[in-house]
Amino acid sequence: MSTYMPKAADLTRKWYVIDAAGKTLGKVAVEAANLLRGKNKPTFAPHADCGDHVIIINASQIVLTGKKLEQKKYYHHTGYIGHLKEVSYGKLMQTKPEFAVTKAVKGMIPDTVIGRKALTRLRVCAGAEHPHAAQKPEAWEF
Repeated sequence: MSTYMPKAADLTRKWYVIDAAGKTLGKVAVEAANLLRGKNKPTFAPHADCGDHVIIINASQIVLTGKKLEQKKYYHHTGYIGHLKEVSYGKLMQTKPEFAVTKAVKGMIPDTVIGRKALTRLRVCAGAEHPHAAQKPEAWEF
């Protein structure tokens, strides 16, 4: 029996919508990462890019459990000496909830060429509306 190798010509990419309202950040990020990599398909291969497009809506209504809103921090460096900035996730979820969700999904995607390509197929919207209705996305339930 030979191992199945997915071909680019056989690949069909679907569009999925994940409603994040009332769901925890980690669970939404896991489902999005699995869809972006194509792990939900029987033809999954780790060396091939066979994932789908994912739209996450209602990112501003996502839930962080425990004291993560106060205690969890996002750090970034400006490039200048001594300019390490920190922002609590409470403030980050108020100002840029799309960034917080994208960062969570990015942490669950491998840091390879295939992983970076998969992240280009992720779209995150803070509200319930998204501009991708023409692609006829399916609702993804988990």
